[in-house]
Amino acid sequence: MLTVFVPKEQVRGETRVAAIPETIKKLVKEGLAVRAEFDAGLSSSITNAMLEEAGAAIVPAGSEAAAWAESDVVLKVAPPTAEEAGRLKQGALLVGFVSPHANLDVVKVLMERKVSTLAMELVPRISRAQSMDALSSQASIAGYKAVLIAAASLDKYFPLMMTAAGTVKPARIVVMGAGVAGLQAVATAKRLGAVVEVSDIRGAVKEQVESLGGKFIDLPMDESGDGEGGYAKEVTPDFLKKQQAIVAEHVKNADVVITTAAVPGRPAPKLVTEEMVKSMREGAVIVDLAVATGGNCVLSKPDENVVAHGVEIIGHSNLAASVPADASMLYSRNVLTLMKLLIAESAINLDLEDEIVAGALLTHEGVCRHERTAAALEGGN
Repeated sequence: MLTVFVPKEQVRGETRVAAIPETIKKLVKEGLAVRAEFDAGLSSSITNAMLEEAGAAIVPAGSEAAAWAESDVVLKVAPPTAEEAGRLKQGALLVGFVSPHANLDVVKVLMERKVSTLAMELVPRISRAQSMDALSSQASIAGYKAVLIAAASLDKYFPLMMTAAGTVKPARIVVMGAGVAGLQAVATAKRLGAVVEVSDIRGAVKEQVESLGGKFIDLPMDESGDGEGGYAKEVTPDFLKKQQAIVAEHVKNADVVITTAAVPGRPAPKLVTEEMVKSMREGAVIVDLAVATGGNCVLSKPDENVVAHGVEIIGHSNLAASVPADASMLYSRNVLTLMKLLIAESAINLDLEDEIVAGALLTHEGVCRHERTAAALEGGN
């Protein structure tokens, strides 16, 4: 019987877990033996007793190394460290986020141990894989939470308020990037009554923005920012400069700026310059959701609240983890759906001809199968 191990996440601030009682029951039903590290789900309000009741065996504290070394499959959330990768059984299957472009040392260890790695961020954006799209499920949470943080930090109301003492104007919000996080931010800010404007280099998202009640900031579309699978692609410095010049006028009048722009496998584009921050009013707020990959604002810092030129710049690198119960539920369902694609008669079958498997497979049999990561590895040699 194949053994699946669910470790407790060790990265500071990571509260999510890769399997919850609901998904453990389904994995057991598929004929897999599930083991969970002691207190693996505690930060997501899941006790050891709940995991055991679902069918998981609890690995006692101090026995984690053996569980890593003996398990056929390991399910994770945060990218593994090189040490964790080195604990994996030769030829094991690892499922989770990896951030390969930022963790080439980890990729090398996975290759050395001939680990088959399904990176959740590499799951292709096709209709058949929507239920496995962990980037989207977690980004939606981040977009929602970013607005709540901004509302709690701002020195004024979000909605229009008619009071006996007079009218309070609604807050003005600029959202940069209309991907999943950005669109959720638009929807949440509109529900709170703010006036929302949105900037994105992909003209294709204009209709989605307007359907949520946001106003799309039109850019000179002499260059398309539409990339593969609905993601943004890297644009030329000239185009980025034109975008900044147009958006700067909207930022100047904003109470809140929420930046969500990201390009897969690349540092986050710098969209908010120091001059733009200086132009904002005292007491304004910026929430930078791209801070983990360098940030969209030049002044943001990972996991710090910076006050610059009277503007509070909030750089939370893992907002999804601030809503651990629902984030773990959605992520574990993404993982389960991907696992069910692989399970055949209680065994793991990696069909390399399957578009989803081929797209998500980072390492396999000692080889890096992801073209961009393989090129980065060669460049580093």
